[in-house]
Amino acid sequence: MTALGPAGSVGGMELSTARLRLREWADRDAARCLDLYRRDEVVRWIGGAARAVTDLDQARARIAEYQQRNAAAADPCGIWAAADPETDVVRGCVLLKVLPRTDGAVGPDIEVGWHLHPDSWGRGYATELGRWALDRAFAAGLPEVYAVVFPDNAASVAVARRLGMRAEGTTDRWYGETLAVFRLGRAAAG
Repeated sequence: MTALGPAGSVGGMELSTARLRLREWADRDAARCLDLYRRDEVVRWIGGAARAVTDLDQARARIAEYQQRNAAAADPCGIWAAADPETDVVRGCVLLKVLPRTDGAVGPDIEVGWHLHPDSWGRGYATELGRWALDRAFAAGLPEVYAVVFPDNAASVAVARRLGMRAEGTTDRWYGETLAVFRLGRAAAG
C-alpha cells in the first residue's frame, strides 16, 4: 500500500483525479477563493462555521485557514484545491475532515465533502472528487466515511448516492444543523 503523506501529497507525488489536479490552496488562488465563497448558491450549503467571503483579505484568511488545517491534519484528512491541470484555475475543493460534533466533543467520524464553483457544476466533478477522497480514506484504513448535507441540497444528495453512500436519515449531531446523513463503509466500497 502506498504511504499517505501530508495533506498535499501521496508519497511525495502530486495528487490528481482523471480531470483535476489536487493541491494545497495557495495565495495565488485568493481571487478565485473570493469568487467561490462569496456566492450564496455555494455558501448556503456549507454548514458549521463556514461564512461567506466578501473581500480578498477574507479570501486570503480562508486560504491560510485551509493551509493551517492541512498542516495539523492527520492522514488521510485534508482540504485540497481541485484545479484544472492545464490552466490551474481552481474548480472547487474536496475535503476529508473530522466532523465537528454539536456538543463540542471531538469524535472519530470523518466527513467527505466538496465545494464547487458554479461554473464547474454539472460536469461530474463532485462525484469524481468524492470518489477520490473515499479511495484515499479507505486506503488509509478508515472503516467508514460520512457525507452530511442539508436535506434540500438535491445536488449533493445525488452525489452521495452516486458514490454508493447509504442514506441514514437526518441528525443534528454535527455542525449544530439538521443534516441528511450518508455513510459508506470500507467493506461496501469494495
